[in-house]
Amino acid sequence: MENPIDELHTLGDFIRWGMSQFNKAQLFFGHGTDNALDEAIVLVSHALHLPPQVPDILWQTRLTYAEKQKVFELFNQRVQQRIPAPYLTYEAWFANIRFYVDQRVLIPRSPMAEWIERRFEPWIEPRRVKRMLDLCTGSGCIAIASAMLAFPYAEIDAVDVSNEALEVAQKNIKNYGLEQRVHTVYSDLFGSLSGLHYDLIVCNPPYVDAKEIGAMPDEYHFEPRIGLEAGKDGLFFIKHILQQAAQYLTHDGVLIVEVGLSQDNLVECYPNVPFTWLEFQHGGEGVFLLTAEQLRHYFSNSEFQAKVSRSETFA
Repeated sequence: MENPIDELHTLGDFIRWGMSQFNKAQLFFGHGTDNALDEAIVLVSHALHLPPQVPDILWQTRLTYAEKQKVFELFNQRVQQRIPAPYLTYEAWFANIRFYVDQRVLIPRSPMAEWIERRFEPWIEPRRVKRMLDLCTGSGCIAIASAMLAFPYAEIDAVDVSNEALEVAQKNIKNYGLEQRVHTVYSDLFGSLSGLHYDLIVCNPPYVDAKEIGAMPDEYHFEPRIGLEAGKDGLFFIKHILQQAAQYLTHDGVLIVEVGLSQDNLVECYPNVPFTWLEFQHGGEGVFLLTAEQLRHYFSNSEFQAKVSRSETFA
């Protein structure tokens, strides 16, 4: 990428130039921003230690040579290597909360943030949630946001099969002083949770099917595949969650799971199950809700057990 340091001077110059370069390179935006302008602002703000929302008064301020170099280096990594911006800044926002992220975890982007901010009402009575499970926690964003915004008195287990992801989650938990309420647990789905019961289980599991994996933009390939891949139909993990979840819910507990673009595959696979699909005011889809009673009725039977056991081996 051509070095423009001697021709660009102000904050606005670099943001405008970065936007042009990102559009020219046809970068993919979907890890915190959805356009080249916002992406340029994120990277410039990080390089110059400015707030996420750059005050207008600063747009015409001039950068030092050292500052120009920092901005150009970030722009160059973004364009030449296609590294998503949050892996360059080591931060991402979820439910208006800042989280540390690196390539050990997926970049938080779940529409679930909206429902956490709404405390899952009216589907959940927040005061009745004493214990919650964030299954497949990754960076810990769902567990932490739930602890801070939705259920301030609940104990929350943040579970993942990746020790590397749990290290990131622990860092975020410590950053917000939540060690006494949010606990990381190493577990392959429910494997290490025997005897535990939760009022609410929230899960954003891997759900990308084989076709979608092959078509993903370059930016996604910096993320851990363990957090994305879910077999031929994207339902490998979701089927097992449906099979087992009732055992870990309280009598009136609720399961909420994000399945993204695998929603159609799920409905086709289980046409008789009355999934409640949550609606979003700020964009999003593919999140279902089932009660413990529904799970017991539709998934605790021999026919379903056989269906899961016959599902494809996850390669």
